[in-house]
Amino acid sequence: MGAHENLYTARLMLRRPGAGDAEAIFERYSADPVVTRYLSWPMHRTLEDTRVFLKWSDAEWEKWPSGPLLAFSRDDGRLLGGTGLSFRSPTEAVTGYVFARAAWGQGYATESTRAMVELARELGIKRLEAVCHVEHRPSAHVLEKSGFRLETIRRSDTLFPNLAPGGKCDVMAYVRTFADG
Repeated sequence: MGAHENLYTARLMLRRPGAGDAEAIFERYSADPVVTRYLSWPMHRTLEDTRVFLKWSDAEWEKWPSGPLLAFSRDDGRLLGGTGLSFRSPTEAVTGYVFARAAWGQGYATESTRAMVELARELGIKRLEAVCHVEHRPSAHVLEKSGFRLETIRRSDTLFPNLAPGGKCDVMAYVRTFADG
């Protein structure tokens, strides 16, 4: 395992997803229409959709020094959600998060986002970006608490496949920059 396949915060264990995680991911959050509403990936309708995600995750980990991570409770080992880094280049990446409804409102999103900021810094990332739907104030608040600054509002920028009626939506683009990586 690589050095960044397991990370720990005060309450979370973040680790690289594996094939054995498919059912838990599907049951905890990826098939939940409320959880996936403001995400840029489609809600998983079948377990096979989750397996496709895991194959994509493996490909990201093969290509880059990090990738998707699952978030587990350090107290009881329960899967809470996911986060990670998606690289655009060796010095530029995007982050985000998703948490099961039972984990909402407990600070896990902020804790995992701050962990991604530190990981990005360790990996020499110069620019870390995160976007959220303009109406999703809880996510904007998480990013602001994690030290991101609003860079711009991008009009008709991102597809949110789980929102009706569909089409590309406006997003708030947040950024963290690191002078020395």
